[in-house]
Amino acid sequence: MIPCSRCSRPSVIHQRYSGLNLCAEHFEEDIERKIRETLRAYRIFSRGGRVAVALSGGKDSSVLLYTLKRIFSHRKDIELVALMVDEGISGYREGTLQTASALADRLEVPHITLSFREEFGITTDEIAREDLSQAPCTYCGVMRKHLLNKTARELNAVALATGHNLDDEAQTILLNYLRGDVERLFRLVPKSPREGMVYRIKPLRRIPEREVATYAMLHGIFPRAHKSCPNVPRAMRLEVKNMLNEFEAGHPGTKYSVLRGFDRIRELAPDAHVELQRCKRCGEPAGSSMCKTCQLLEGFRAKPLSHKSKNSCPDIRLGSSAGQSE
Repeated sequence: MIPCSRCSRPSVIHQRYSGLNLCAEHFEEDIERKIRETLRAYRIFSRGGRVAVALSGGKDSSVLLYTLKRIFSHRKDIELVALMVDEGISGYREGTLQTASALADRLEVPHITLSFREEFGITTDEIAREDLSQAPCTYCGVMRKHLLNKTARELNAVALATGHNLDDEAQTILLNYLRGDVERLFRLVPKSPREGMVYRIKPLRRIPEREVATYAMLHGIFPRAHKSCPNVPRAMRLEVKNMLNEFEAGHPGTKYSVLRGFDRIRELAPDAHVELQRCKRCGEPAGSSMCKTCQLLEGFRAKPLSHKSKNSCPDIRLGSSAGQSE
């Protein structure tokens, strides 16, 4: 048994990038220290308020809610509310939603379940069956962000916290480099909130995925039997993930280097004010006359069906506020 680098107790993890072996207590301290430092960097908690937490039931969002509850337990002026989204992914989402609601109840955090079917009139499964030209993750991610932001704004939340870890951040940064999408790259961590958009924060962005999983297991907040989303293999992100993992194995600290390099570049970018419009279809904030969600769903509706009869194509509605701005 390898002893902890900071005490004589048995270690539970070896951090190759730091060279440290950490026992359960010192590992927990290290995780929560990084999260506290990240939270302080956002500079939005001095006045308190409601924080919406995107809770999927996976290890990342479960650890996010658990640690935020611990960190803010002494702050009576900060209220957490968990937002869960049912995208309609059969055989996968049902189990994670049960896990999510059980954790929220255990932590005594109020929670709300949102539905693609109720909001958009369609599910991710239906999209995946019909549009084979691109990964369903393209639709799912955009629609999920749309629904989370809308709900968090309606709740008057000061922030929307998501469970993106270090691996997620490094993958997204590299994906945007590969696509040459500089504008989207700089939007990853906004310098200031924009009208209609709830300020998004990522408290776990400095925590490697492996360490998030270890923390979850140590605290019994994530069942090991959960499946992965069946649509993941169709996404380019998986290729980038595998590539980064190979680099990390040969050169420990690569993922931190990608994140630090991006943060340095981001500081050099001008804090240009982007004037958002209101989507002509749903009324949500948009960079043009129509938001990305409505653009995707309009395009989906216009596509020829792949293998089903036209009568089976669902009638896509674009949210409860659709048509209000027309």
